[in-house]
Amino acid sequence: MKKIEKRALLCLLFGLILLGGVCFFIYEDWNEGGAWAVYEGNRDVYADGDLAKGALYDTDGELLMRNTSDGMIYNDDSDVRAACMHITGDRDNNISTGANRVFLERMIGFDFINGIYSLNNDGEDVSLTLDGDICATAYRALSGRKGTVGVYNYKTGEIVCMVSSPTYDPADPPSTIPEGAYINRFISATFAPGSTFKLVTAAASIETQDDAYSYEVDCEGSIDYGHGDEVTDLSVHGTVSLKEALEVSCNCYFAKLSEKVGSRTLKKYVKKAGLDRSYDIDGIETKAGTFDYPDGGVNLAWTGIGQWHDMVNPCGMMVYMGAIANGGTAVMPSIIKPSNIVSEKLDAATTALKTDDMIDEETAEALTSMMRNNVENHYGGESAFPGLALCAKSGTAEVEGQDRPNAWFTGFLNDENNPYAFVVVVENSGYGSEVGGAVINTVLQDLVD
Repeated sequence: MKKIEKRALLCLLFGLILLGGVCFFIYEDWNEGGAWAVYEGNRDVYADGDLAKGALYDTDGELLMRNTSDGMIYNDDSDVRAACMHITGDRDNNISTGANRVFLERMIGFDFINGIYSLNNDGEDVSLTLDGDICATAYRALSGRKGTVGVYNYKTGEIVCMVSSPTYDPADPPSTIPEGAYINRFISATFAPGSTFKLVTAAASIETQDDAYSYEVDCEGSIDYGHGDEVTDLSVHGTVSLKEALEVSCNCYFAKLSEKVGSRTLKKYVKKAGLDRSYDIDGIETKAGTFDYPDGGVNLAWTGIGQWHDMVNPCGMMVYMGAIANGGTAVMPSIIKPSNIVSEKLDAATTALKTDDMIDEETAEALTSMMRNNVENHYGGESAFPGLALCAKSGTAEVEGQDRPNAWFTGFLNDENNPYAFVVVVENSGYGSEVGGAVINTVLQDLVD
């Protein structure tokens, strides 16, 4: 009898070990099954080392790229192909934001129950929020210059335009690849923001200074900090308040305002604006901005102006524009349609993931009014942006070693029917409103029409 009991206990122990092993395997399969399936030795997924499954479509159902056993097939339009290369990827898989790298498991159609099995064995069709035609318009508007254009719906979070240059036609690569063509500048780069950062300094002042709207500075064209250090302006602006200083982008005003607000407060508001964080766009990680915060003097002045060591990611700036447009809270950007992100912060009304408050509602309203004033009285108004309820801020960022500054232009349409926020960066090109404004007007006119 004792032998039977011992054998029964031994069998029970082996059974428990077997059950534990099965549970462990199921757990690992749930967590790591996708990674196992995309192993490069899997011949059901790869052909000659290249992904052979999955297709990418734009928001209108137009093919952007399809993987086949004979290689990648792209859209018929060469401008669409070049404009979207940083999301479709190139044939050698060099681009870190390319679909065959970041959407790999989606492309092969892996799921926990069926693995990679499908009736036609073609993988899955992945639909994006991007509009291929709008991206092509942005690509042409950049005219071969280095830079990036991003536009997203600040109510839903859907990115409709994401273009980075230099680029090339992945279906017909040039003999010499342009330097920097594999970098997605919208996602993976940071730039000195220039005067676009003055919106953050202005927000810090409005929310912490009792005299934010009445505070004035007499701009004489420069401020001497001694020892050869100075802050300079393009012209003498005279006595200006916050609204007037933002309109003419007065460096002297924002130098004094930065000192008045202080380093700690600027740091707090950079963090609040989300400019020092990385965003997860359906698996694509943006590069976080970086900043230094001097205690005072000329370096703090230039920090509040958007120079010194300020470095901002274009997508991060676009999201901040979405926060201003939305009354303080931004919608997180997405690129897969529909986004399947799940979070406790999911907004039932828009099914869009939202950020924490980036700016107070009253501050957002004030900046919206000032940014509209910029357009109407300084950037050309209706003649430059016909039919667009544009609110914007330009930036002309000096970069050491460049002949000309980087042109920034960022903002949004204050239009319920066309709720789009945008960012444009054109490197080594000139003044922000002239260069970036012309680019985004071309894109938005096409998008609104």
